[in-house]
Amino acid sequence: MNNTTNKRIGRKLAGVALSLSIAFAGSMLLTPKTTHAASDSVVASNIINKGKQYMGVPYKFGAKSGITSAFDCSSFVQYVYKKNGISLPRSSRQQALKGTRVLKSNLKKGDLIFSDTNRDGKINHVSIYIGNGKVLQTYRVGIGVTISTFKGSIWDKTFVTARDVI
Repeated sequence: MNNTTNKRIGRKLAGVALSLSIAFAGSMLLTPKTTHAASDSVVASNIINKGKQYMGVPYKFGAKSGITSAFDCSSFVQYVYKKNGISLPRSSRQQALKGTRVLKSNLKKGDLIFSDTNRDGKINHVSIYIGNGKVLQTYRVGIGVTISTFKGSIWDKTFVTARDVI
C-alpha cells in the first residue's frame, strides 16, 4: 500500500473510533438521568406518604418548626421534606426561592406550589402537588392537613410559581 492509502485508512479508523467514543460517552450520560428521575419519583412518593400521615392535624398560623401537633402551610412542607432528607427554609416566601422553576402545566408529584391568596403581591401559601390535579396542604383552622383540588381553586387562581426541590 502506498502512503496516501495508509493515511486514508488511518483517518477512517480515527473517525470510527471517535464516533464510537462519542456514542459511548453519550449513552453513559443518559443513564444517570433515568436513575435520577426514578429516584426523584420515589422521594416524591415518600414525601406525599409522610404528609398523608398527618391528615387532619390542626392548622395553626405560625406553628413552630418540627412540631407535629399543629402546622401552618410552610411548617408542614418543611417538616415532611426534612423527614425525606430535604432541608427547606421556614417561610413559604423563602421556600419559593429554592429548587428550579416549574411551569403550572408541567407539575409533577412532589413539586411545591406557591400562591398569593390575599393578592398583596407576596407569596403567602405553599402546597405539595400530589398528582391528578390534587394538592396536599394545610391552610385554615378547622380543616388542618387535607387533600384539595388544585384546578380552579384559590391556589390556582392566585398561583405565583411552582418549584422542584427534590
